Amino acid sequence: MKADIRVALVGNPNTGKSTLFNALTGLNQKIGNFPGVTVDKKLGYSQLPDGRSAEIVDLPGTYSLYPKSRDESIVFSVLAEKNGDLTPDLVVVILDATNLKRNLLLYTQVADLKIPVIIALNMIDLAKKGGVIIDIDQLAKKLGVPVIPISARKLEGIANLKAAISFANKFALQESSIDVKAIAPELIDAICGEIDTENPYFALQLAHQHETLKFLTPAQSDRIEELEKEHSFHSQKAQATETIARYNYINDVLYDTVKTPVTAQDESHSNKIDKILTHRVFGFVIFMGILLFMFQSIFAWSAYPMSLIEELFVLIQGGLRDILPAGPLTDLLIDGVVAGLSGVLVFIPQIAILFAFISILEDTGYMARVTFMMDKIMRKVGLNGKSVVPLIGGFACAVPSIMSTRTIENWKDRMITIMVTPLVACSARLPVYTLLIALVVPSRNIWWIFNLQGLALTGMYVLSLISAVIVAWVMKFILKSRERGYFIMELPVYRMPRWNNVLFSMYERAKTFVLEAGKVIIAVSIILWVLSSYGPGDRFKNIEQKYNAPQYARSMKPDSLARVISTEKLENSYAGVLGHAIEPAIRPLGFDWKIGIALITSFAAREVFVGTMATIYSVDGDADRIDSVQQKMRNAKNPDGSPVFTLAVAFSLMMFYAFAMQCASTVAVVYRETKDWRWPAAQFAYMTALAYGAAFLVYHLLK
Repeated sequence: MKADIRVALVGNPNTGKSTLFNALTGLNQKIGNFPGVTVDKKLGYSQLPDGRSAEIVDLPGTYSLYPKSRDESIVFSVLAEKNGDLTPDLVVVILDATNLKRNLLLYTQVADLKIPVIIALNMIDLAKKGGVIIDIDQLAKKLGVPVIPISARKLEGIANLKAAISFANKFALQESSIDVKAIAPELIDAICGEIDTENPYFALQLAHQHETLKFLTPAQSDRIEELEKEHSFHSQKAQATETIARYNYINDVLYDTVKTPVTAQDESHSNKIDKILTHRVFGFVIFMGILLFMFQSIFAWSAYPMSLIEELFVLIQGGLRDILPAGPLTDLLIDGVVAGLSGVLVFIPQIAILFAFISILEDTGYMARVTFMMDKIMRKVGLNGKSVVPLIGGFACAVPSIMSTRTIENWKDRMITIMVTPLVACSARLPVYTLLIALVVPSRNIWWIFNLQGLALTGMYVLSLISAVIVAWVMKFILKSRERGYFIMELPVYRMPRWNNVLFSMYERAKTFVLEAGKVIIAVSIILWVLSSYGPGDRFKNIEQKYNAPQYARSMKPDSLARVISTEKLENSYAGVLGHAIEPAIRPLGFDWKIGIALITSFAAREVFVGTMATIYSVDGDADRIDSVQQKMRNAKNPDGSPVFTLAVAFSLMMFYAFAMQCASTVAVVYRETKDWRWPAAQFAYMTALAYGAAFLVYHLLK
């Protein structure tokens, strides 16, 4: 889609930038990576009142154009590059109306780059509620740019902001906020001459950041380095001088435009709440209680929609069996495609509920408190508080969580975080856990309120966090580094969750699960059906000839005979041969060759286990009997007639999936972030060893 104007959204963290991006673009957005780096790039499109369309680029949140992480370095790179793929025609700087002094620092830096700027004064409703009086017209006059008051959460002022964007190139550029040339006059003049620019602040930023800017040639970067040495330029001193000058300017602007009430020294509501939620003892108890409630709810609230989806697929499979002619294509459609699809869609309610909770915790500001509380624990195991963000994010998916470790400056902390993040129970494990728990754990309450299945699921998630912390503590002694890590973050005020954002998050995550995991699962299901339905040589032909003998027809009922034939064919299929090849290695864990097939196929994605079980037990069953995957597994029998999925086998499997690195995407992203195959290889090795040991121990304890 070709847009008429490109708009970049810039702002501090927690100013509502992402909320505004969603308000402007709705569902018309896509996510990729910025060129050359593994940082999320969010693009969307918005229709303007004058009929034109605007491409909206959501840049990473930053407090300043001087980057402290790879995310923040993106902002200046995009704003400064001329004629780049993402070079904006206009910058919308989002300011928090309740904290203008801190926010205006970034604005003055962006404004001095002389790109047309509009200020979106967000959270204006909260500012008014707190008694803050802002003279909007005077502020706009002082800064020389349009100032549009908005409340992105309530969708107020969005139409006015779109109208201002329509006039992006029709107003004069803002005045300079400080005398930039006074900071390093000779160096700035020299760089302006070398790079052919008339903007002194652009030249000053090149002096600070030329080593990381990809739009500069190596020769230009080297020349700037020479000029710095020639003029004795000291980057940190120059930054300090600039920051003092900017805050002097900001204080003058705010003195004439903003009036804040003189109130008693009462604690804010957030501080009062924090005394309880971040208490050194009660804070952790409350956090555990919230986790327990989440996983109880995932089981309780998803039961009815999941049963409806299961019943729907049973009807679909039965209907297709009735109307389609018997043959390989019908079997492929019903036992391969539809069975695999049912294994994907049945877990949508649980995925949606999990991400609804995560979105609510983030929106309210509680997730930031969790990272704050966990900082002391993280330091004791050799990490810092920033490591908590990837670990908590690991509940959703290890891939973006590992990518988010780039904000950790300390090499040792970052590498340990990357190595332990896949141990955290991600949403891909949720279908495996819920399926196996429902098979062997009774759905009854203890102490009237706690459901046994919910407690079992909570236990698996708590185990994943504890194991990640323990492994991190061990790695603290293995990896050596003299760097010290620091953890600085701003705690946002508590707010009510944005329910439209929660619903949008549920929709997006469920869609991603279906489209991304679904494609893999269905592809694997089709391949698996082929491997399960055909065998090497004349094995299938010999089985049919064997059971055509009269004694079998006389001694066995037709249904029993058909089941015996299908079971023996499965055992002699390509999939059966593969399963039997690894069975000696996994038999000590309580796994048979069919489960072995699932372990192999689910390396593509953990949730493929469910689709594999559906396909395996669709092939190994009565053609006229259509059951849900859970019922098929419950009815599965060993050759001696005992059930396959006992309590010991189910928990052994859960332990294996809790620790094993059954995810090709995670292996790929670890390599991409470390640029060295030794890291994912070591990670795969230690996690496989942990998985095997834990599964072996649990199986033999429960057997």
